[in-house]
Amino acid sequence: MRAGDLLGFAVNSLAAHRARSALMVLAMAIGVAAVVVLTALGEAARSYVVSQFSALGSHLLIVFPGRTETSGTFPGALTGATPRELTLDDALALSRRPAVRRVAPLTIGSATVSWARRSREVAVLGSTSEFVEIRRFVMAQGRFLPSLDPRRAQPVVVLGSLVRNELFGAANAVGEWVRIGERRYRVVGVLASQGQSLGFNTDELVILPVASAQALFNQAGLLRILVEARSREEIAGAKAAVIDVLRTRHEGEQDVTVVTQDALLATFDRILRALTLAVGGIAAISLAVAGILIMNVMLIAVSQRTREIGLLKALGAAPGGIRTIFLTEAVLLSATGAAAGLALGEAGTAVLGKLYPVLSVAAPAWASVAALATALTTGIVFSALPARRAARLDPVVALYRR
Repeated sequence: MRAGDLLGFAVNSLAAHRARSALMVLAMAIGVAAVVVLTALGEAARSYVVSQFSALGSHLLIVFPGRTETSGTFPGALTGATPRELTLDDALALSRRPAVRRVAPLTIGSATVSWARRSREVAVLGSTSEFVEIRRFVMAQGRFLPSLDPRRAQPVVVLGSLVRNELFGAANAVGEWVRIGERRYRVVGVLASQGQSLGFNTDELVILPVASAQALFNQAGLLRILVEARSREEIAGAKAAVIDVLRTRHEGEQDVTVVTQDALLATFDRILRALTLAVGGIAAISLAVAGILIMNVMLIAVSQRTREIGLLKALGAAPGGIRTIFLTEAVLLSATGAAAGLALGEAGTAVLGKLYPVLSVAAPAWASVAALATALTTGIVFSALPARRAARLDPVVALYRR
């Protein structure tokens, strides 16, 4: 049988059973669409994390109190010991190292900020004047925190754009006094709107001098210290300097964890890639289910089409030709379902992109190719048994079977 005749015969056979064919196409389409959408979400999450870390610059070190344990738990979890706190003096000592350009100590808490009769709960971040350069923040009004001795508390505050809008509306905020907790602070600047950054909304922050935040929350230690190396080439030297300085200051103990931005980014990248592959693999299971459906339906079709198969054999069709007919039908079903699933998946990613504009939702090319290839392979593999059974039918028995 020529290729054109074979294709026409398969199309007519599938068209004769529209409902059955439509169900098999739908099952395959759902599987392909699931792979496309889930891998698109995984890749979007990975790209988002990469862009967030890239916005911090390319030579950042993050210093955490406590030594990372090889057991995978947080410092002190097994012994019950509390890690030694990082202090402002530690941060000042680090800033004097040649390989270090900037240092920003961080402490954080939450409090109520109010002005006139308006108030709201906010995250309060304590840092220094260098924090704005390390985090690449942009000022919309006024200036950032003053460059003074970080050990001295100053009654000044920088507001996030959303906090400023909710408290002051159309009024000018710079120069006004706001109350945070039980203390008053003068607004010296307003951050430009920047939205989500590393898991929290910077527009909802208020930033105090680190000593003022420590006094407000009655804290002596720091959450972490951000250290910016002078260049990308000096990251290793800056990391060694940080460890050396803090070991000397902490009585010879290496009781801090220093993480480079690249190492942190690489870890997140590996985790999110693994998750993307995992959810894609889970979605691909539905393609196997669709393949089983095709096999079962085609086995039924063989029993229903025995007289047709017997007639083809009586007219001279070889067993290989019968197998080819059934395999062609399976390939047509799989290809149609895969194409429909790909279109459905692309439509789904477009909808998700509209719902979550912060994420760049797009299916990677490898996922689309893998989904199409898996769909076709599944259709062929699971149709092999029905095709073999059809090819082995005896023509005389098949013609007289009722």
